[in-house]
Amino acid sequence: MSVRAGIVVTGTEVLTGRIADQNGPWLSEEFLELGVDVAHITICGDRPADLTAQLRFLAEQHVDLIVTSGGLGPTADDLTVATVAEFCGRELLLDPGLEEHIAAIIQRWRGVGFDVESGPTRAGIRKQALVPVGAAPVPPTGTAPGVVIPAAAGVPTIVVLPGPPGELQAMWPTAIATAAVADVLSRADDLRQATIRAYGLLEAELAETLRTAETAIPAFERLEITTCLRRGELDMVTRFAAADAPVYDALLDLLVEHHGRQIFSTDGSTVDDQLVAALDGRLISTAESCTGGLVAARLTDRPGSSAYVMGGVVSYSNDAKSDLLDVPAELIATHGAVSVEVAAAMAEGALTRFGTDIAVSTTGVAGPGGGTETKPVGTVCFGVALRGRPTVTVTRRFPGDRERVRSLTTTAALHLVVRALRDADPREPQTHPVP
Repeated sequence: MSVRAGIVVTGTEVLTGRIADQNGPWLSEEFLELGVDVAHITICGDRPADLTAQLRFLAEQHVDLIVTSGGLGPTADDLTVATVAEFCGRELLLDPGLEEHIAAIIQRWRGVGFDVESGPTRAGIRKQALVPVGAAPVPPTGTAPGVVIPAAAGVPTIVVLPGPPGELQAMWPTAIATAAVADVLSRADDLRQATIRAYGLLEAELAETLRTAETAIPAFERLEITTCLRRGELDMVTRFAAADAPVYDALLDLLVEHHGRQIFSTDGSTVDDQLVAALDGRLISTAESCTGGLVAARLTDRPGSSAYVMGGVVSYSNDAKSDLLDVPAELIATHGAVSVEVAAAMAEGALTRFGTDIAVSTTGVAGPGGGTETKPVGTVCFGVALRGRPTVTVTRRFPGDRERVRSLTTTAALHLVVRALRDADPREPQTHPVP
């Protein structure tokens, strides 16, 4: 890659896990859009020595650009600007215009009666208005300005931004428009990223196909491929220069040839995206036992889901299955709560109660206890009721602990719904993997 970057996320609260890092992943995506390869994302606490060590490490890796986030407040432990300035060998000078800009923001927020000239307040403002010699300030959206320090001998261009994600993201366009950053970005390649998603495909099977591709596809080594197994699906993300698009196309053809039954997305769309598209104006409801509402939560994670999700029932007990979903008590007594018969009745009950076009049900043994010889932990029965068509039932056995079984069950339920909707629509290609 022609241009490489490193990201340093500062803050003891992030380092200890009290706050999840949002800035590193967001910046990485932004860099990809700009054609910049992110070589490293590191997290360190608020100690200047640790930040200096991270800066030195990234400089030794010969990255072209470093972005730091956090440590720009008015308090004594906010030392990022001073630490970066010392690392770059630059003196800090007060920027009077920036000082008054920050003071005006505080005055506006606190009201006309607030005294911005009081000792602690003015001292904090001046601390935040210190800018390394030769650096370009990035005006704040909160009270913390950023700075861009041009590259010098042995030191790459460094962008210093605040920690709150909303402030960092709002200031990003200004930061990358500065002369120092724009000069770096002018050397960047046109990078592409493509995502393939598969369900029911083992990592070992994909790895074997990729080994075949190494010898079968010329210039295969120009593709940067990463794979990730997440919630029961296997994602393969490939990054490549625009000029190498034909190499990726050859790989895609090979993967579809070998794993076409398992690959459900070649354009990066998720099963959630495909479910909404397959609904095509129809309404859905859920009836859940072992997943405890996780399927309904997944469906309603998306903005605008009220247009197609009517509701769901968590019928954990047998009485709830009978009272809320009209599952006959004798059916449960005869076949057991974990059975395709009960799963079918649950889905049909949700379909009727909510007046929807399709309903999906889950009933199973999530563990760690409750399993039997015939229905061990991980056994889950599904029902998919689609108005005007026979109810579909499926039984699966999932590995892992309680959390994993419930997560895998939720993903499988979504795939079952997409499959049922596409089977009912003759216009749809029948390529979705069987859950």
